[in-house]
Amino acid sequence: MDFLSYFALAILFFVILTLAYGMIAIHDIPYHIAKARDHPHQDAIHAGGWISLFTLHAIWPFLWIWATAYHPVHGYAGKPRGSTDEAKLGESNETEANGAKSVYRRSD
Repeated sequence: MDFLSYFALAILFFVILTLAYGMIAIHDIPYHIAKARDHPHQDAIHAGGWISLFTLHAIWPFLWIWATAYHPVHGYAGKPRGSTDEAKLGESNETEANGAKSVYRRSD
């Protein structure tokens, strides 16, 4: 074999190793997101990333969603832990109802 054949073989090995490393690195992205957000299920997301390698990446998008759905301050869904939008909605409906009652009283 000449120099060009060895060079082509070296490039082939390099490409295969780079692709293998890239696949593993891509599957760790949800874990790194979860770690940065102090997610309570970091270990499960990391294990899911490895399982996703063997399931032909079927669950990887769900791991991404799971990792990004948690906010370090507000928890899941971006809502504050102490209050909800429903409580504020109830208060605004009560004030609107009281305002409507006073309007009807004035017209009587």
